[in-house]
Amino acid sequence: MIPVLLILIPLVTGLIGFFIKSDNGSKSWSLFSSIVTMVITFAGVALTNGNPHLKFDTEWLPSLNSHFSVEMDGMGKILTLLTAISFPIIFIATWRSSYKNPGSFFALMLLSQAGLMGVFLAMDALLFYFFWELALIPVYFLCSQWGGEKRIHATFKFFIYTFIGSLFMLIGIIYLYYHTKDHSFSITSFYSLRSIISSQEQSWLFWLFFIAFAIKMPIFPFHTWQPDTYEQSPTAVTMVLSGIMVKMGLFGLIRWLAPVLAVGTWAWGDTVSLLCVIGMIYASLVAIRQNDLKRMVAYSSIAHIGLMCLAVFATTQSGMQGVMIQMFNHGINIIGLWIVVELIERQYHTRKISELGGLALQSPSLALLLVIIALANVALPLTNAFIGEFMMFNGVYSSGATQYNVVFTAIAAISIILSAVYMLNMIQKVFYGNTNALTANGYDIKANEKIILAVIVVLILVMGVYPQPIFELTKGTVDSILGKMSYK
Repeated sequence: MIPVLLILIPLVTGLIGFFIKSDNGSKSWSLFSSIVTMVITFAGVALTNGNPHLKFDTEWLPSLNSHFSVEMDGMGKILTLLTAISFPIIFIATWRSSYKNPGSFFALMLLSQAGLMGVFLAMDALLFYFFWELALIPVYFLCSQWGGEKRIHATFKFFIYTFIGSLFMLIGIIYLYYHTKDHSFSITSFYSLRSIISSQEQSWLFWLFFIAFAIKMPIFPFHTWQPDTYEQSPTAVTMVLSGIMVKMGLFGLIRWLAPVLAVGTWAWGDTVSLLCVIGMIYASLVAIRQNDLKRMVAYSSIAHIGLMCLAVFATTQSGMQGVMIQMFNHGINIIGLWIVVELIERQYHTRKISELGGLALQSPSLALLLVIIALANVALPLTNAFIGEFMMFNGVYSSGATQYNVVFTAIAAISIILSAVYMLNMIQKVFYGNTNALTANGYDIKANEKIILAVIVVLILVMGVYPQPIFELTKGTVDSILGKMSYK
């Protein structure tokens, strides 16, 4: 029943939240809901894989032979844990932000959390698609109603991209459904298709699913919606988009695409890997040139997700295990960066790097915590991102799925150097440059903001020194997925 509760609690509390009108009441209700969800997630993570309390299956749409089938396996645990931890952090970090119609804002945030939990737990393709849309639809309204001045243009682009991707995926799901022996949407029935669907069919079906997942990650050249949407969205929504929702695309690759269409994945692996490394270099170079903090972090995210996608197509034990741990670590790190951006913008009413300077003198606590988070973002040893990125590079380099493994590894390594350039440049200009008229009267961050950033820093250091718990959670899932991805 635990997977059902993880979906039901944010769904029900989100619907109730529409009727709460006061600002503090809405914030308190959403925080309470997210904390309850987090506690239940911890309980689920503590149980061993295969425990009956981690599964639930009942008829959902009998006429279509679709079941409400959810399960908390190793990868599901990692991503539900990320989701469960992130939402309380986001709500506390943005507590001082004010929104018109706060009840509706926080209700939509909780509905989005319910959708995300469903995506990571679904074991039925139609149910997966249902929750995929449930996670996205609230974000459309959050961006269009509470975004910046150019929110309509950004939201329209976001809608068009994701709608087209979702339509492609739905076509692919229906096609596979009609080719299952039992006309079922169950994940086991879909996995059995890998030996039934011809290589020609897999080749074009691959792109129906990959485009949907590539848009969500996003991967070059399907990324152009992302910087505008991140920039125009309220920062709380941007945290959800970049910290958690991008993992929907990676999750889709690992759970639904590669194991079902193994031959198609192998056939197009070099093409996708080339797109990944191009995107990593391109995004890193653009990030270096950015003057807006939000856009810099947005392009940084594109580069990091590109490496994860590259490691998935390497189809190696090391690479896939690295992706598992990095999905969690990237979410924590990028949310930490967004919190810093939110605090700077709220105090100084600007995100322009050229207008800031000397913030370390005014906000020493913020400077110290930001430096640790930023160094984690460039995968400094002893931080959480180091072990994940090391394993992904090792997986790509040792890949037998491509003859260009050394080339891909070398190009991807350049993006790591570039990431250090733009992060250290941002730290120098924003925190350790000279103060000016705008920043001279700044003040240090509040206690609740210090606590939240300190929690993120603790997670960064603990996961950097001792990542073994996540390895143990996902080892069985990695072995199972790689077995199904084998094309030999």
